[in-house]
Amino acid sequence: MHIRCTKKLLVELKVEPESVAEDNPLFSWHANLIMVNRRKAVVLVNDHNRYAVVLYGLKAKDFKRLTEIALQGIRETFQGEGISDEVIDQYLLHAGEVSATKTKDRTSVARMNKACDNAYFFDELWDNDSIFQPDMGNRISRFLVGDGKNSYIQPNEEMYKDLTLFAGQSIFEAKAAILKVTLRLENRHVWRRLVVPINKTFNQLHQIIQMAFGWQDNHLHDFYVYGNVVNSENHITVGHNEKIQKPIINLVCDQEAFSYPREVAMKHEKGVKLSEYIPAYDKLTYNYDFGDDWKHDIEVESIVENYDSNSPVCLEGEGNTPPEDVGGEYGYEEFLGILADPAHPEYEHMVNWGRMQSYQDFAIDYINIELKRF
Repeated sequence: MHIRCTKKLLVELKVEPESVAEDNPLFSWHANLIMVNRRKAVVLVNDHNRYAVVLYGLKAKDFKRLTEIALQGIRETFQGEGISDEVIDQYLLHAGEVSATKTKDRTSVARMNKACDNAYFFDELWDNDSIFQPDMGNRISRFLVGDGKNSYIQPNEEMYKDLTLFAGQSIFEAKAAILKVTLRLENRHVWRRLVVPINKTFNQLHQIIQMAFGWQDNHLHDFYVYGNVVNSENHITVGHNEKIQKPIINLVCDQEAFSYPREVAMKHEKGVKLSEYIPAYDKLTYNYDFGDDWKHDIEVESIVENYDSNSPVCLEGEGNTPPEDVGGEYGYEEFLGILADPAHPEYEHMVNWGRMQSYQDFAIDYINIELKRF
């Protein structure tokens, strides 16, 4: 395998570039060194499909073994996609010895630089505790990019096709959970039934729920995971008087939450996979916007043992999601009351405000198009 390095990266590596012959572009990557948050990062872009792998927080000792780290970065990024270890092993074995060489041409460099630019868009995805950044690579690879033929490709989808052709078999092998997510509303039925691979993280589940319900991700959130044993001394009541055990963990999205300790153990959601708690536990809650206080009950209905995709899917659902900042359930009822009365003096204003807040009818086809990004 070849890593085609920019001059800047070759200087950092302190190596002379090797001379190499043309080879299979699926096993060739262009790589560049960039600075992000005063840390050194390397972005690798596949020459055949423009799929991205990102390394972050590299120190001098890491550059001495960059080829080894790059291979591990490819492995962990593929694993983050749900690609089976068997297919990953085949790819890395076929890649053979890794060599550092010069960039190929200006077109390849320009395409690589575009991926580097995209890395600056998602500051919240950087994991300061690891060199390997699968979430960042996965996100960058979902950007539509021009292929030079007046058309566009999606690098992750192209990589799936290439690996399927290379391996001669299905490349995905993951368990998935069928989740029924219900927004707690006294007078409305709003719910979505989702299939979600359990190798996704809780941060990704947050994004999936946001998309499935049409929220705008403008506020903080957290998750609670509940035990499965109920007894008279150790339970709480949720939903329609349903008794479940007290939560075993509270997964939070921001560091400041730890300044307000609770009885329940707290943990940052970043990097925590669903498989750490599902299917061992089958009841969770997702809380969004601690002002309006939108609580969602999550029930694990079943497990799909051999899910042949890495994308979540919305199977069915019912009801429209309240607009952001409507003022909780009481404010939502007022909002709906005004929309139902065109003669109301606030009608036009509320219609326009709802449009600005992206209030819309439940549309499963649109949701599933958007869910392919995860």
